[in-house]
Amino acid sequence: MVPQDIFLFAGDITSNIRLGNPSILDAQVRAAARDVHLDDSIARLENGYQSEVFEGGAGLSVGQKQLIGFARALALDRPVLILDEATSSVDAHTEARIRDATRRIMAGRTAIVIAHRLSTIQSADRILVMHNGEIRESGDHASLLARRGLYWTLHQIQFSREQVAHEVLAE
Repeated sequence: MVPQDIFLFAGDITSNIRLGNPSILDAQVRAAARDVHLDDSIARLENGYQSEVFEGGAGLSVGQKQLIGFARALALDRPVLILDEATSSVDAHTEARIRDATRRIMAGRTAIVIAHRLSTIQSADRILVMHNGEIRESGDHASLLARRGLYWTLHQIQFSREQVAHEVLAE
């Protein structure tokens, strides 16, 4: 499971990805970090994978913490994956890295993805749109957009916000 808020334990980067599981080898930790685009960030740390992590992850960015959560999930290599608002508190650049990481860790797994950011779920085989605790729509991204219902409305709102942000940044 990759939750919205990743909790990091006192230790180092490797132990936080491994989560105390001795069957996860250093090579698997490094491969998981590489696959979720975390290895460059780790390489910039003074002691790399052995860099000290303080409880709660003080000193690491929200994006780095989130990517450690994705690396954990990939290193554990379970058949079912739950992503609970895993991109809700990161910037657009980190979200793009996480979106790619998500595709990698979901490959060959059953994934349950809870998200408000529609970009996180666009490639899902089946999307359930909930409103006031009820499933209101179901389908894939294209069919839900074609229906022009609640999902389409949410997509329009999010797309217009992103478009405005891109225009502001371009100025």
